[in-house]
Amino acid sequence: MTALASTPPGPSGRPAGSPTAGHRTGSHRSRTLAPLAVAGMTSLSTVDWPGRLVATVFLQGCPWHCTYCHAPDLAAVAPGDVTSPISWPDVVAFLERRREALDGVVFSGGEPTLQAALPAAIADVRNLGLAVGLHTAGPWPVRLEHVLPLVDWVGLDIKHLPEDYALVTGARPSGEAAYKSLAVLQRSGVDHEVRTTVDPTVHSRGDVLELCGRLAALGVRGHVLQEAHPLGTDARYAAALAGRRLSDVLHDDDLPQLERRT
Repeated sequence: MTALASTPPGPSGRPAGSPTAGHRTGSHRSRTLAPLAVAGMTSLSTVDWPGRLVATVFLQGCPWHCTYCHAPDLAAVAPGDVTSPISWPDVVAFLERRREALDGVVFSGGEPTLQAALPAAIADVRNLGLAVGLHTAGPWPVRLEHVLPLVDWVGLDIKHLPEDYALVTGARPSGEAAYKSLAVLQRSGVDHEVRTTVDPTVHSRGDVLELCGRLAALGVRGHVLQEAHPLGTDARYAAALAGRRLSDVLHDDDLPQLERRT
């Protein structure tokens, strides 16, 4: 993650890439009406939006405290607080300089839909002629529904069976919200993928097989299983993980139809 001013805290209907507002211009001024709490930025990524070369903007704040979170410091800021020395206008200026080299911008976090300024920030990116992707855990289905018409692609995290969600997030009723967001996303027609980070401290093989079966029954396509990594997590979690991997939870021949990202 690259800081544009100084080092920040560490730490998804229409065709992709088709701007809905504005055109490429010689200069650009940020039009955001509310402060966007930016924690940092990865200036070039090939993994945050599969098949796209993007910049990823990490936004501050998250309502959940997931076991495997690699950026727990991002959760600490309340809505509207701006503690990072990196300003959104600084980010826009950087994107303007690099827009010819980029396919798009991904808003990640934290939880981007926490911030009221997100739609205005998306408009700023579109005004540069760049496509927009979104990473979300779906804690607020109504907010997600309002943002979906503005984006080209979504990466939605589905963390567990709905009845067991709090085992990962530490929050109730997080499962109900996430699965409502999944339904909203599926109805929208926006290009997306659903990702599940397999946590060996929480998920059993039976849990993952049941989860994948339920998601398939709900019509989910493009479901991806991800590795939980200790980097950036708190010391207690890293110790509990004890080097275990996704391959310690699932057999090699389990779910051959699903992509595994390690």
